[in-house]
Amino acid sequence: MNEPTPQRKIALVTGANKGIGRATAEQLAALGMTVLIGSRNPRHGEEAAAAVRTAGRDAHAVTVDVVDPITVRDAARWIEARFGRLDVLVNNAGITGSGRVSPADAHDQVPSSVDLDMVRAVFATNVFGVIQVTNAVLPLLRRSPAPRVVNVSSHAASLTLTSDPEGPFASLVPSAAYSPSKTALSALTVQYANELRKDGILVNAAAPGFCATDSNNHTGFLTPAQGAAVVVRLATLGADGPTGGFFGEEGPVPW
Repeated sequence: MNEPTPQRKIALVTGANKGIGRATAEQLAALGMTVLIGSRNPRHGEEAAAAVRTAGRDAHAVTVDVVDPITVRDAARWIEARFGRLDVLVNNAGITGSGRVSPADAHDQVPSSVDLDMVRAVFATNVFGVIQVTNAVLPLLRRSPAPRVVNVSSHAASLTLTSDPEGPFASLVPSAAYSPSKTALSALTVQYANELRKDGILVNAAAPGFCATDSNNHTGFLTPAQGAAVVVRLATLGADGPTGGFFGEEGPVPW
């Protein structure tokens, strides 16, 4: 087994070949971590990892489709064989369910007329995929002296913000898929945090903000690097850091 140096942490980021996931991987690598670029497409993953290595960082591509148990299992086995442990898991992979549009424009997600197959697909990636990946690598996280899990969510997950008719999200098109899936992810984050608190595994959700990515046709007003900042902060919390929380760069996000 090719052991990393004791000082170099190992981080897996799903959906890391582009967007916020890639920016997160780049920033974690810049902090000295060995970053595992999780991607459904092996070629895209290797291209992203090669770009990180070109910058003088340590990165490797690993094929992970969060809805495919075979790739998830194989990725966990590869990490164990190569590194023996995992220090950071960033569950970033996610879909809007409406193609390349902002959730604000997702008229096909209106609850009264939504296609249930789309809802199932969104939950399969954004919720069930998180469970599948987390559980597969949890034995490896338990081997870390300071394991951290970050679930990439959205301000649209906040029931407080989205239920306020005078609030900043009042103009959002009602959603039966994307927003509820991220709200479920918040609940899941709390439950994992409750279970793993005694083991010193800190689990938090991050809201990167409205970033310009493929999922919204690059209409966001933040860069992926700006959105990744809060993810990286939660991935590098000290032992006295929070767990079971929901945070944006501005601070705690209301549930």
